[in-house]
Amino acid sequence: MEPSRKFLFVLGIILTVLLICGCSDKNVEDANSKEPEKRITDRESKIPPNAVKMTPETDVYPPVMHSDEYEKPVPLPYPVNTAGLEDSPFITPDGTLYFVFVPDVNEPPEKQLIDGVSGIWVSKKQDGGWSKPERVILNDDVSLDGCSFVLGNEMWFCSVRKGNYREVDLYIAEFRDGKWTNWRNAGKLLNVKYEVGEMHITADGKEIYFHSARAGGKGGTDIWVTRKVNGAWQEPENVEAVNTRANEGQPFVTQDGKELWFTREYNGSPAIFRSKRINGEWQEPELVISQFAGEPSLDNEGNIYFVHHYYKDGRMVEADIYVAIRK
Repeated sequence: MEPSRKFLFVLGIILTVLLICGCSDKNVEDANSKEPEKRITDRESKIPPNAVKMTPETDVYPPVMHSDEYEKPVPLPYPVNTAGLEDSPFITPDGTLYFVFVPDVNEPPEKQLIDGVSGIWVSKKQDGGWSKPERVILNDDVSLDGCSFVLGNEMWFCSVRKGNYREVDLYIAEFRDGKWTNWRNAGKLLNVKYEVGEMHITADGKEIYFHSARAGGKGGTDIWVTRKVNGAWQEPENVEAVNTRANEGQPFVTQDGKELWFTREYNGSPAIFRSKRINGEWQEPELVISQFAGEPSLDNEGNIYFVHHYYKDGRMVEADIYVAIRK
């Protein structure tokens, strides 16, 4: 099905839309010539007044749990989820949630670049709920940022902006004095030679797992790993145990390094799989959640956070962040 191809094509749905719509360097230059909106904007004010908030009761294709280790998946409550698109979640071990927001699925990518709200947001667990999300500023001009990964005081994220080597490049930022700063391109080695897509660094900082359509894979996008030796990232290796001729992507490795979670197509839509590492070797993956579910991310309690895209009459109408609580 077309939706699953879009889902895995490039680093999450927002950047996927940008590429499918053909937003070239010229588009980015045009956006840069316009005046961006104020840095701090109420994201909900940009949601179209006729937008419909989807619920599990109105969902035609709800996510399906295939494991008895977890409760039935449910959407996170407001103020995280809205009638706009909440996508590409990443949860830190202590429960800080980063995600991508776009106010309208029909908004063209050129407008996303300058609408003042499309990009990465953050919310924290508090008093049994979630704090009001805040915008994560990662640019001095305009950019379209997504697929964030945070380890300590460092954020890795993908971005469309001036100066990229590719249409979508990997960037790094540092958290200092309560804000993200010193954002910079991750460099030619990772972006050009290794063709790193959406990625995850292991807790010890020694491995990057990522998806890529680079040469030498099994087909489509595969999951690869590059290891740091003497301070340098080495030639990537294909994680053959989890890859097939289909698309595998959006990897997540648990803190103990024993589980590799990722997205793969199942019965025509994105689904979440898990591979366990036994005696240092990744095992045959098992299906955990299916039906328009992807980009898994786990907290210290083992709860699964993921994005669920709502489809109706053959088109995507919204997206929410879901959680499946570990029993």
